Amino acid sequence: MGNYGLRETTMGDGRPPRGFPDAEFEARLARAQTLMAARGLDALLLTTEPDIRWFTGFLTQFWLSPTRPWFLVVPGAGKPVAVIPGIGSEAMGRTWIDDIRTWSSPHPSDDGQSVLSEAIREAAGEGGMVGLPMGPETHVRMPLAGLQALRDGMPGIGWQDATQVMRTLRQVKSPAEIDKIAEACRIACDAFDRLPEIAGAGMTELEVFRAFKIACLEAGADDVDYLVGGAGPGGYGDIISPPSERRLQAGDVLILDVGLVFDGYYCDFDRNFSVGPPSDAVRRSYEAVWQATEAGLAVARAGGTCADLFRAMNAVTAPLADPSAGGAVGRLGHGLGMVLTEFPSIADWDETVLEPGFVMTLEPGMATAPGRMMVHEENVAITEGAPRLLTRRAARDIPVLSAS
Repeated sequence: MGNYGLRETTMGDGRPPRGFPDAEFEARLARAQTLMAARGLDALLLTTEPDIRWFTGFLTQFWLSPTRPWFLVVPGAGKPVAVIPGIGSEAMGRTWIDDIRTWSSPHPSDDGQSVLSEAIREAAGEGGMVGLPMGPETHVRMPLAGLQALRDGMPGIGWQDATQVMRTLRQVKSPAEIDKIAEACRIACDAFDRLPEIAGAGMTELEVFRAFKIACLEAGADDVDYLVGGAGPGGYGDIISPPSERRLQAGDVLILDVGLVFDGYYCDFDRNFSVGPPSDAVRRSYEAVWQATEAGLAVARAGGTCADLFRAMNAVTAPLADPSAGGAVGRLGHGLGMVLTEFPSIADWDETVLEPGFVMTLEPGMATAPGRMMVHEENVAITEGAPRLLTRRAARDIPVLSAS
């Protein structure tokens, strides 16, 4: 089982320790309860993996099974209460949480609702207000019928959207969290550095993806949860599909976009490669997105907004994009942390003010021809001054893979 769910464990090899000291969770809880009091919330009900892990440190891949619901009740005062299937009691017991209530799950008629109802009443009181994330990029990880039965069974309890509470809490990362993201970035950068040794013309996309995943694991990744990309002559048109059996050939541009995990925290960035010497058009496109990233780095400062970042990068790429290609860019990056993509969005409409502790992807992209694009991405942490670049900056010129 490794160190999943454990308190802080030192690696002893210069890498960030796994887990967190209890003081980290105590500070998180204090921040949460201050926000709850300001919004008149007597308790929070959390049902998703990242929200529960943020408060508890409970880290397990068992969330991949959709069979069982998991709950955490955060009271306005005192420590959180875990209401979880019995199969998770031992792992949760290794975290800082000491009030762990379980039931035999799965259960066809009462899959934790009665245990959860009692915990909510204790935390919020009979007429209290309970916060539950309900807004964009949230979901409730329990059956809708179960949620309705829970609410119907507590008629005196009020319910309020707590999306902004959790967003505010999780957007600002602690130094220890940022160090874990930086380690994930280092691992991926080391793997990307090896790509010219392990990939080239004649290999299928599937073979390249497999070799790169192995390189990530050998470099120290816990897992490679996300790897997408594509390749094509002079560029690519799709970067979200699985790899194909198409073989790389001279003149192709290859992109790999990786979200690997270290101790529950993600990196998320891409790198572009030319198979054989790049054409002038490919050089110009790569230069454009590289310079757009420079523009983003120049304005990635506390007090600025996500919209400022978008406008700075878009000002570089928009005049150079192929107007015949169509397709407006929705956003040029996003938050990053315990989830591959987090709030906020680097978009023209997002006026979220950047704060020290935000971790952001800068992801300028542009259409270079119909069905062709160029995308570039780096990960940065917002500080009191210049941003901390968590990735190793991509090469100024597009790297070249063997064409033979």
